Amino acid sequence: MRLNYRHLHYFQAVAREGNLTHAAARLNLSQSALSTQIRQLEDRFGHALFERTSRAMILTEAGRIALDHAERIFDVGEDLVATMTGTGRVKAPLRVGALSTLSRNFQLQFLRPILSETGADLVLSSGNSQGLLRALEDLALDVVLLTDPPPRDTFPDLVAHRIDEQPVAIHGTARRLGHGTLAGLLATEPVILPTESSIRTGFDSLVARLGVTPRIAAVVDDMAMVRLLARDDVGLAITPAVVLADELAQGLLVSAPFELDIVESFYAVTAPRTFPHPLVARLIAPADGAENGSAG
Repeated sequence: MRLNYRHLHYFQAVAREGNLTHAAARLNLSQSALSTQIRQLEDRFGHALFERTSRAMILTEAGRIALDHAERIFDVGEDLVATMTGTGRVKAPLRVGALSTLSRNFQLQFLRPILSETGADLVLSSGNSQGLLRALEDLALDVVLLTDPPPRDTFPDLVAHRIDEQPVAIHGTARRLGHGTLAGLLATEPVILPTESSIRTGFDSLVARLGVTPRIAAVVDDMAMVRLLARDDVGLAITPAVVLADELAQGLLVSAPFELDIVESFYAVTAPRTFPHPLVARLIAPADGAENGSAG
C-alpha cells in the first residue's frame, strides 16, 4: 500500500499546531474527520505518532521521525513547483563532469565563481569524454568540461562553449632550463608528454620542424601525475601554466623562455534543455564562444 500524501499533509498540520481542534479549523475539516485521517496514517505506519492529552497532541519518537521526513518531502515538492515555474532559488545540485585528465587547477578556476554560493551544491564526476557526453545527453550531468569539442557526427545536438584558451609552455626545475635555444633544450632534456591530445599533436609538429628527436621520460594521461613527475625532476612538463600553478608560484618549477606556438582550448559542453540549471549560464557566460555540435 502506497503512502497517502494527503494523510501526511494532515499529520504535518496537527504536528505543527500541537492541537487537533486548531489544525482541523485551519484545514477546514471536522475534528472527527481529521482524527480519522491521523488514525489511518498511524495504522499505515504501524506506530502511534502522537501521545494524546486533553490539551495537546504530543509527537512520539515515531512522530518526530515522520515529521522530519514529511518536512523534507514537502520541501522537495515546493522546489519542484518552483523549478517548473521558474520562480525558485537554486537548490538542485550542479552536476559537473570533467575529463579525467583535465587539470584540477583548471576545474577549480572554472567553478570558483559559484563556490561561495549558499545552496549551490556541486556533484563532480570524472571519466572519458564518450561516457561523460552520453551522461550529458541523458540529462545526468548539467555541463561537461573537455579540452576538445565533441564530434558533430556523434553528438550533433550538444553545444561546446570555448571558455578558455591557454598557451602551452615548457616547465621544469631551474637546473634543466640552462639552454640557449629551444632546439638545444628539447634535444638534451627529457620531457613529460600527455597522451593523444592537441598538446601532443602540437609538440610532435614542433620537434619535427626543429629537426629534434626528444627524450621522452614519460607519457601520462593524468595531469596530477604530470605535476608529481615534474616536481620530482623526472623531466620537463609540456603543459599550460594552470596545471602547475602552485609549483610555479612557489618557485619549485620555472617556465622556459621559449614560445612553442601551441595552445590548449577548454570547453564547457552543454545539452539543449527546457530547464537548464541556472548556474551553468553564469559559469560559461564570461567567455562564451559556443560551437553547436562542434566537429573535433
